[in-house]
Formats: sequence, structure tokens, C-alpha cells
Amino acid sequence: MSFELNRRLATKRELLPTSANVDPVTAAIIRGAMETVCYEAATHLGRAASSPIINSSNERNASIIDAHGRLAAVSIGTPHLTFVSQLSVRYGLQMFKAFDWGPGDVFVGNDPDYGGGHLPDYLVYAPIFDDAGELILVQVLQAHQGDTGGKDPGGFTLEATDIFTEGLAIPCLKLVHRGEKRMDSIKLLERNNRFATFSGDLAAMITGVQRGVRMLEDIIRKWGSETVKAAVNYQIDQTEKRARQEVARWADGVYEADVFIDHDTQGVKDVRVHVACTIKGDQLTVDLTGTDDRPNLVGVWNTFGNSRSYIMTQIAASIDPSIIKNEGLFNAVEMVIPEGTIAQPPPNKPAALGSFHPACEITEAVCVALSQVVPERSSPQVYKMGMPNAVVGFDEQGRMWMDQGVDSRTHDTSAVPGIDGWGASPVSLGNLLLSQAEDLESRFPTLNLSREMVTDSEGAGRWRGQPGSLAVKKVLKPVTAMTWMVTSRHPLRGMCGGDDASPYSNRFLVGTPDEHQIELSETAQLPEGAVIAYQYGGGGGFEPAFLRDPEAVKEDVLDEIVSLQRARDKYGVVLKGTLEDYDLEVDVEATEALRRDLRAASAA
Repeated sequence: MSFELNRRLATKRELLPTSANVDPVTAAIIRGAMETVCYEAATHLGRAASSPIINSSNERNASIIDAHGRLAAVSIGTPHLTFVSQLSVRYGLQMFKAFDWGPGDVFVGNDPDYGGGHLPDYLVYAPIFDDAGELILVQVLQAHQGDTGGKDPGGFTLEATDIFTEGLAIPCLKLVHRGEKRMDSIKLLERNNRFATFSGDLAAMITGVQRGVRMLEDIIRKWGSETVKAAVNYQIDQTEKRARQEVARWADGVYEADVFIDHDTQGVKDVRVHVACTIKGDQLTVDLTGTDDRPNLVGVWNTFGNSRSYIMTQIAASIDPSIIKNEGLFNAVEMVIPEGTIAQPPPNKPAALGSFHPACEITEAVCVALSQVVPERSSPQVYKMGMPNAVVGFDEQGRMWMDQGVDSRTHDTSAVPGIDGWGASPVSLGNLLLSQAEDLESRFPTLNLSREMVTDSEGAGRWRGQPGSLAVKKVLKPVTAMTWMVTSRHPLRGMCGGDDASPYSNRFLVGTPDEHQIELSETAQLPEGAVIAYQYGGGGGFEPAFLRDPEAVKEDVLDEIVSLQRARDKYGVVLKGTLEDYDLEVDVEATEALRRDLRAASAA
């Protein structure tokens, strides 16, 4: 049933029927108004939600879907959440009569087998009807919830072999009927969540989409239903045309890449993602045939909706950023995602951890393949952590709390031509990782001892990656800590001859006789005062390191990004003077001689 449903949900949708024609200026004005509505709804959610993963870390996004289930408008946010929102709504639309859709209704869905991402990503949506009773649009909010009611807090169960272990799966559930809250549904969801903050998060999502509905009703009344539908059709058509124009400028051919996950959560090694990107004229086909399909794998099953989304996240980064993000991107790209693989699993497979891996490997593989065609836009839009250190405890009243480890850090930020990796995280994360370390210290009994970038953790290259960071945290109460470690043997790939990023590592009980490095996964009971240290990998480099401007290498050494030894060994730059006296200078002759040797060794 799941594979058949996936095929139906992913089928290309037709234009909205309309009697109106619209000019480009009017279409752009209406699109801008709809994007403003998305921004307002997402901002409302961020400010009204109770839990830090939404109100501080901003793991939420808004979008508008049209009456045919097409992505019509989005807000600035997290792309992989944006591009997964259509399919759950399409399932709801498929059940339009059975679920009694009407004005004032609000629905929720999260089921991976019914178009969803993974269970923690709740999709709350509400239909917008015009005054004549015709469905025109659907306002959507998506946000990561702190818990899903499964075996383990947070919904991330390392040994889960089915979706039921991870929590409550919701194909489509009505939360509000004709403007009146359905308390039976709301209480059901609240009862299946461990955290008191959930009720506030759910209320914020409901009121956020209701706010969007009111604003969209005003837009429809101002411009008229027919004009709004024509504007949506126009913008989607223009996006497809511009995306195809970009692809038509690329060289025809088949471009392939393999990317590997170190292991699944039970230690099965070298889980493979394979992609072949075929360019023929203005048609781009992304084919995941050859991706791992071993049925015994645990924890590395990505949902069909997420696989589509993570493919599109990289494609959107590979084309002109002024191209509007909407359904036109999906219309311009053919995706082949084989049934039974980790990119489209059989029904009822667990999917929580799959949104880390292989989701990110899918994106990375598309980037590696397209780097042969558009190297200037080839920066992997991924986060390669297996799973952050999640810390769970109880307060004085016996209520559970969870620090999901989403506070400040630098990681995975790769270079592109002319620009070194910069910022705290790759662009794909949007405004996700903005939570301040001090904020979480005020919420949870934890203390951050270190949040510093690490010297020599950049991916070397003519343009280098951003260094990774070491996050050292002390727990002030007894806690349970959970983690899954990958990206030690298969770090983030460098591009076009640039070095791969530095690997991840993780240690528990630092500074004690029981200190140990996490090699696979662990759920541990930690005493008060225990210290954990998570080393995040840096970004990948672009083009060979010996092409980097020697003066830029000198500045990197002065900034403590690169050590003197690494400047010589990796970049082929010999420096005179000392760091202590801050009088470093490039030894030009020695550098030229050393680089000749490095080029010869590279060519051999």
C-alpha cells in the first residue's frame, strides 16, 4: 500500500482551473503577499511555542499549498522542511470527503507512510475557501516536536525496527472542526507526549495556521479567487521554465556519485547511497538506483517524502538563487527513488534517524555528482552528525526535560569557488541552529564548558572549509544521554580536489577513569558532574590546497584556523617569524619549491 500511495502522492498535479489571465507584476505582488503570510505564520509559531527546539532553535517552517496539492509559496526557513510539506497535504486532500473538509478546519499529520517526513515533524495545516465555498489554498506549518510518545524520549530509538517503536503515527487527524477545537483529538496528542511544553507548541501551530488563513482570506477577497489561482499557476510555470533554462546550459551526460554512512545503529558498515544525475537538454533526472536495500539495516531508513525533499534541497542550491522556490522545481526534475531501498523503505520501517542519515548522504551525493557540472554552486547542504548528544532528566516535580543538543556550534560548512566556508552551519539549515548556549543553560541543568572552533579541523583547499567546533558540556544532575556516532570514517566530501572535512568524534565521562569514545551508539546513565565532549566536523575544501593564496594561509595561521605545521604539510606554505611575535611572513622561494614537490606528488 505504501509504495502505491507514494506513487499517487508524487504524481504531477494539474494547473488550477481559472478563467483569469494575470500579468507578471500582479502575479509577483500576490506571490509576495503569500510569502509574507508564510513569514507571519512561522514567526507567530516561533514566538508562541513553548519548547526551545521551536522558539529558540527555530526548527519550523511555513508554506502554502494550492488546492491541487502543489507547493505555491514558502517562507525563509529550513529547506528540507519546506520541500516535504506537499505530500502529507495531498493525502489529506485525497481524503477530502471522508475527513469532511470545511472552512475553519485544522488538520495534523506526521506519518512517514502517508507523505510525512519523520514522526517528530508535525505538519499542521488548514484549508482556505473563498466566499463561494471553493477550496483555493492550504496554509501549512511544520515543526519538530520534542517527543512523539515512542519507546524513548524524543522519538529517536537507536534499535527500533518498526515505526510503532518510535511513537504515534498520524496519517491525518482533525484538530479543529469549523472553528471549534476538537479537544478529543488534542488531548489524544497531549497524552502521547512526555513533555509539558507540547501543549503550548501544538496551540502555537494551530493559531499560527489560523492566522495565515485569515490573511489569505483577505488576499483572496482583494484580488479574487480566479486571479489568485492564475497567479499561482503563473509562478509555478515560471519557476519550471527558469529551472529548465538553467539545466539546458549544463553539459549533457550522466554524472554519478557514491556516498557512504559509516554504519547503521547496530554496526552494519558502509551503508551506500548511489546517485546518477542525467542531463539531457533541459531535463534533469536524479536516479537513486543502486542505493542500499539490505533489509537487516537498522536506523537508516529515510522516508520517500524526505528523500524527494533532500534531493530538491541540493538542486535548489545548484541553480540561480533568484529562481522562486515552488512546485515548478519538482516539475522540472524527474526523480527515480527505487522501492525497498533506504531512500523509499517498505511500510512501517522506523524513520526518525533516517532524517539524519541517509537523508544527508542523498543530498551530499547529488552535490558530488553535480560538482562535475556546476562546481561554482557545489557546496553540500548537509549536516553530517549522526545524532547530537541528547540529554534527558527530571526536574524537582518529576517532570521530564530534554536537551536535544541543538545549541550553538560550527560544523559542515564547506567552501565554494572564491569563498571559504563561513558561518555556523550550511545554508540548508536556514535559521535552524540559532539557539544560544546560555539560553539552554537557563532551561536545563547543564553547563557549557567549551564552544570553540578547533585548529586544523577545516577541509583544506584553494578555498578552505570552516573549522569544526568542540562542544564540551557538564551535566549538573544525573541524566540519561543518547547518541549515535557516524562520519568518522566517511566525513563530508571535499569538492573538485579539495580535502574532505574533518571527522566527527564523541566522548563520554571526560576526565574520569571511565572516559571513552563513542564508536557506534550509546544510551548511558551519567552521574551529576559528568562531562561529554562532541567534536563536530568542519566543512570540506574546494580545489587542491596547494593552490591557496599563501597570504591567505598566513592569515589562517594568525587566526589559529591552521597550525604552522599544517600550513607547511598541507598547503605547502613556508612561513618565517613566530606566532608569539606576530611577525609571520611567507618565505616565497621556499614555498614555491615545496609546492612544486606537492604538485609532482599529486600528479604521480
